[in-house]
Amino acid sequence: MSYLRHYFSIFFIFYLGCSSLHSQFKENTQINGISMVASRNAITQNHAKAIVHLNSNFVSVMPYAFMPKLSQPELVFDTNKQWFGETMSGIKADIETLQAQKLGVMLKPHIWVWNGNFTGDIKMFSEEDWIQFEDNYKKYILAFAHLAESMKVKLFCIGTELNSFVNQRPVFWCSLIDEVKSVYSGDLTYAENWDTYTEVYFWDSLDFIGIDAYFPISNSKTPGFEEAFLKWEILKEDLKAYSKDFQTRVLFTEYGYRSIDFAGEKPWVSKRVEDKSNENAQLNLLKALHQSLWKEDWFAGGFLWKWFPYYNLKSDRHRNRFSIQGKKSEAYLKEFYADH
Repeated sequence: MSYLRHYFSIFFIFYLGCSSLHSQFKENTQINGISMVASRNAITQNHAKAIVHLNSNFVSVMPYAFMPKLSQPELVFDTNKQWFGETMSGIKADIETLQAQKLGVMLKPHIWVWNGNFTGDIKMFSEEDWIQFEDNYKKYILAFAHLAESMKVKLFCIGTELNSFVNQRPVFWCSLIDEVKSVYSGDLTYAENWDTYTEVYFWDSLDFIGIDAYFPISNSKTPGFEEAFLKWEILKEDLKAYSKDFQTRVLFTEYGYRSIDFAGEKPWVSKRVEDKSNENAQLNLLKALHQSLWKEDWFAGGFLWKWFPYYNLKSDRHRNRFSIQGKKSEAYLKEFYADH
């Protein structure tokens, strides 16, 4: 990381009045998490038990808000046009079901921009539009922060992959963090993309440095475990140094790989393709990440992307995508999470 950038960020936080949360690492149970995809219908106790059977101890639930364009301030959420599992009522019902099985929950709001544009590029072209967008975003986040508090949710994420918004509107984000803290008493994080997490200036105000960890690992068709492990051993030195600079543990708010050829080359690519599956690529990459990072005291764990409660094992829909369900990696993850 750039230490000049880091010290500038610390000065900037002080200048803006963004409050510092702590001066030492939080000692939390390691998070063996799953990112649960919202469903058309509420999940059942059997769906929650399947996650417990996987030996996961945390689940990320993800409400969505929708934007028409990257430069338009409208933000729509909690409508009857959404799947039930993305709405306020659906999220509440699913959290109740998960908590009944003693699973910890991270409530992690996302924005979806129509046409699949990347949320990190959100940018308004007038001050008036920025203010309107900020008001809309604050209503969205505070609505779910209130829900998180009422349900004693353990971890709340204040945003997901919003690099341009975060960097262009620092005063708003410091204010938002303070407002969230005024209504929510659990742990806080923010989820920034793997290539821009060092550009976030308010980590000191949160409990975890949240990273959606789609780092490039290998150009091999089927990455070997040793190759991927050595890459993570290099990557983790920067993560460790960054964690110590902020005295804040790193949490992978998302991590995972597709079961496809060249899965480690651009792990963030999610578009549907007709290529054959490669379960060994997914398995080796997951093993390498786990073996390199899960033992580190500065690392808090992570949420595997992604898990479908209503998964259909007879369908080929996800055969080369991120889900581990019905694949070699499912049995592996169950064993690994049991031991960690």
